[in-house]
Amino acid sequence: MAVKVLVVDDSSFFRRRVSEIINADSRLEVVGNAVNGKEAVELTQKLQPDVITMDIEMPVMDGITAVREIMKVSPTPILMFSSLTHDGAKATLDALDAGALDFLPKKFEDIARNRDEAVELLQKRVAELARKRIFMRRSATTRSTSTPSSPLTSTHTSTTKPTLTSRLQAEPSPVSSSRSVRTSVVKPALRFKASGKKYQIVAIGTSTGGPVALQKILTQLPANFPYPIVLIQHMPATFTAAFAARLDQLCKIGVKEAENGDMLKPGMAYLAPGGKQMMLDGRPGASRLRIIDSGERMNYKPCVDVTFGSAAKVFQDKVLSMVLTGMGADGRDGARMLKNSGSTIWAQDEDSCVVYGMPQAVAKAGISSHDLPLDRIAECILIELGLQ
Repeated sequence: MAVKVLVVDDSSFFRRRVSEIINADSRLEVVGNAVNGKEAVELTQKLQPDVITMDIEMPVMDGITAVREIMKVSPTPILMFSSLTHDGAKATLDALDAGALDFLPKKFEDIARNRDEAVELLQKRVAELARKRIFMRRSATTRSTSTPSSPLTSTHTSTTKPTLTSRLQAEPSPVSSSRSVRTSVVKPALRFKASGKKYQIVAIGTSTGGPVALQKILTQLPANFPYPIVLIQHMPATFTAAFAARLDQLCKIGVKEAENGDMLKPGMAYLAPGGKQMMLDGRPGASRLRIIDSGERMNYKPCVDVTFGSAAKVFQDKVLSMVLTGMGADGRDGARMLKNSGSTIWAQDEDSCVVYGMPQAVAKAGISSHDLPLDRIAECILIELGLQ
């Protein structure tokens, strides 16, 4: 059965363009079109689509408000279309805060190097997001009969800050016993035992679903976190500064977009800038970041493999690393280099991923030592580092 898609945009040209691309894939079928957010909410309840593509700026009801309403009445995977501007970045992060799972640039030429590649990427994103629909509906039913968890708040000010709300935040994370590749499965984090290894840096790589996952983890780390953290999130260049600033506002630790020459400091997280590659230079205790231009042949800018590989050279067996939700296999080769150097690699478990591509690649290769649900990763980090 084809994946049912609802296309939402006030531009008839863009609705037609997106619909043609989606319908060109035999796995997908556009079942409806909406011209504003209000109509999108109504059609979601009527048509029960598997995935929604959503514009941000629309009359009557904007896309962000529509996402919030849809998540209340009929939780559905939503892919946002965004402009690659500062305001577009902020609006997209607000959409993720409201419950959207992913985003793509509205100008297709910004998505990939050519039209065919852009078309394939859009189709693949829609197909992957559809896998989350059943889980989201089941989780919404579960939460409706249970006590909601307390919202995360900023520690930088006395007022509550908006967070990148995730359906995964309050969900249980059951681990399927049918998976063929698992080295270690952790359910409640209290069962997690520290390995006793010594570390000097934490490295995290992610893609689709990563903004929510990173916030979920980083907001639970204490201000006196004893090591630097490097973050590699597949994200456009115009988005990373805004994302780093938002994380810095929400977290106890400091977060910044990485700059060339930054010295790595404890309690600080460095987000790789979009469109560039982030590498580590120097030696433990006196290491710095090198930000370089990315070659045309590189599929990912930034690339998890590049940063992980350089971390393995500098820190050898002293890296605690993890590969989170994301499409593709970026991080597998870099994680293998880390493992060969004696470092530790964890993977996010399938049920808590938006897309189980990158973690699956690491798990299938037998590289990761633990398979962890998102809502337990921060706690496991603290236990592993002897901080809890």
